[in-house]
Amino acid sequence: MEIGISSFVETWPDPVTGEVMSHDQRIREVVEEIVLADQVGLDVYGVGEHHRKDYAASSPAMVLAAAASMTQYIRLTSAVTVLSSDDPVRVFQDFATLDAISNGRAEIMAGRGSFIESFPLFGYDLNDYDELFDEKLDLLLKLRESEKVTWSGKHRPPIHNLGIYPRPVQQPLPVWIGSGGNTESVIRAGLLGLPLVLAIIGGSPLQFAPLVKLYKEAAAHAGHDPAKLPVASHSHGFVGAETEAAADKFFPSTQVCMNVLGRERGWGYYDRGRFDAARSFEGALYVGDPELVAQKIIHLRKHVGITRFMLHVPVGTMPHDDVMNAIELLGTEVAPRVREEIRRWEAAGAPEE
Repeated sequence: MEIGISSFVETWPDPVTGEVMSHDQRIREVVEEIVLADQVGLDVYGVGEHHRKDYAASSPAMVLAAAASMTQYIRLTSAVTVLSSDDPVRVFQDFATLDAISNGRAEIMAGRGSFIESFPLFGYDLNDYDELFDEKLDLLLKLRESEKVTWSGKHRPPIHNLGIYPRPVQQPLPVWIGSGGNTESVIRAGLLGLPLVLAIIGGSPLQFAPLVKLYKEAAAHAGHDPAKLPVASHSHGFVGAETEAAADKFFPSTQVCMNVLGRERGWGYYDRGRFDAARSFEGALYVGDPELVAQKIIHLRKHVGITRFMLHVPVGTMPHDDVMNAIELLGTEVAPRVREEIRRWEAAGAPEE
């Protein structure tokens, strides 16, 4: 069971002062967070790609590369790369370079993007949303198969027996599929035999169990071994020494962020009642003391089949010291609890519950 962190490198207004952190400060803070995550034994850190003023990481590979030479063990992934509006050749080259700097710890998490700012920025038509992803994923997978590539498609000029460099340390360079729970994307990942990441940020996490089952059935149908395919979750949360104090710290920034996005997307108003309901044991918020957060992750592993858990922290803007403390608690107290319980559970035969 892998445990890690994901971040969108947010620069939302501070919920108390209204001040907005500079992009450069937040990027430097995230590099410090990655280094700490490595030191406390976490398995993975993911940085998401966005192209708007309240997120600072338009180039996840650059942020991850800044931390790569200062870390030893932690895997470094995008979360996600908006592949539909990017050039797969440059994506592959960037992450192959990251793989070299980190000595084989780079991963690509490819997604279609729930934010659409990158499409007009790079000149793509949203009417081609699905077609762009399918075509560019096809190219990305061919790039990792061989040094020289011949390929043609509709939305990008063809490649005629050209070499793609540098080649990564890992063969093949890991590519995950990020999904918000869309049935089509889950089946696609299974048929291709690619690892799956589910954004579990609302409702009951147990509702994702049928999707994991569908994913594994698709993989088996295509001749892949489902037992060898990891499934990850990306979920909002925060770890503190005491559960109610952790909730009180995490709520203000979460509310600011969720209500801004809610106005853009037509969601209902996000208040403390919705927040508290989501941090119940069956909810999608992983907020609390180390024991509570650990038990919720164990519950997710046993009932949904998640083999990698990525805690998304912060949501919005929180004090850097609070985020660092949450990362330390996740690595030193939550992760050992989860790993030990999963070892015992699997040794006993991993019974269905």
